[in-house]
Amino acid sequence: MARIGIIGSEGRMGRAIAEAIVAAGETPAGGIDRDGDATPLAEAADILIDFSSPGALEANLDAAIAAGKPIVVGTTGLEERHHWLIDSAAERIPVLQTGNTSLGVTLLAHLVREAASRLGDDWDIEIVETHHRMKVDAPSGTALLLGEAAASGRQVRLADSAVRGRDGITGAREAGTIGFASLRGGSVAGDHSVLFLADNERISLSHLAENRGIFSRGAVKAAQWLLGKEPGRYTMPEVLGL
Repeated sequence: MARIGIIGSEGRMGRAIAEAIVAAGETPAGGIDRDGDATPLAEAADILIDFSSPGALEANLDAAIAAGKPIVVGTTGLEERHHWLIDSAAERIPVLQTGNTSLGVTLLAHLVREAASRLGDDWDIEIVETHHRMKVDAPSGTALLLGEAAASGRQVRLADSAVRGRDGITGAREAGTIGFASLRGGSVAGDHSVLFLADNERISLSHLAENRGIFSRGAVKAAQWLLGKEPGRYTMPEVLGL
């Protein structure tokens, strides 16, 4: 059985992951939360799952590197510097980073990429996401993951085509752009829809998360898959063989 350590163990996701580890027949190796030291945990575990905060990522990666242990990074709100740190760590250990560990969302992103690659710029793309009132980052990591999938299908950079936070007199929608809308309220675990809109027809691809169990199960499955891999940067689609 694999010993899995949890970074961010006292958060809602951390507690759900602890339950998923046991349900999957693996062994919890302990956990740390805010201001905790990841080094002893990395030494005790076979693999780490990180659902903490962007500010803690560098120290968590350093601990994984020092112990020579793989790590699954599910923390959202990452910026360009964080991805550079992940790329650097992946030269020495296996790292799987994703904005969403749900297997359903992983498949949704694959379908979005396929649709975007086959539909022209006369099909507008809008991504709508809804989360609980306590979520602090917007758009969500999953919405950005879906945006990257759409941009990849169109062979463009999301940074060049994304439109966020429309307000006031915005003018006509520019062809080829990818729009984002973020809704917050209640206790919604995470709803995401990608709309492809053309004249007189629409396609809607959606995923509705009913509870965090889907994310924790996916995170544990990703950890099981990552064990034994060579150093490198891996993704959830590889877990599904896509």
